[in-house]
Amino acid sequence: MMKCYIYLICPFVTLVVCQIIKFTIETIQTHKYNWSRLFNGSGGMPSSHATFSSSVTMLVGYTLGFDSPIFAVSLIFMLIVAYDAMGLRLESEKQAQAINMMFEKFEKGRWKNGYQKLKEELGHQPLEVLMGLLLGTVSAFLFSHLFI
Repeated sequence: MMKCYIYLICPFVTLVVCQIIKFTIETIQTHKYNWSRLFNGSGGMPSSHATFSSSVTMLVGYTLGFDSPIFAVSLIFMLIVAYDAMGLRLESEKQAQAINMMFEKFEKGRWKNGYQKLKEELGHQPLEVLMGLLLGTVSAFLFSHLFI
């Protein structure tokens, strides 16, 4: 029975580890504790989206075989998630930064009324995605050898 749950447990444990790593890196860089970062997965090193998707994909590969149809389907979705993290979400991040900059210029005018600053940390640089893929792969390897 544990075998089927491992495909849920591994990605979520890996996601928690990723967020702790992200929190630690940002705390060292800024010398401030940003506790909300533990629950906010967008942006930063490593990519939690890539970590999550690669852990389940690689776990499927390690346990069911890299030639199984489910691995192929999972791999396609993992690649879509990684592409989206570097492409669309990174562009959305740039747009949020530009919009926030515009509204800062209108801070003293009426334009500011009711405006809430947009979240800017959305996308990832290729290295952040690569590190997420690596973390997910290592985690899946450990789970496949320790728990299955």
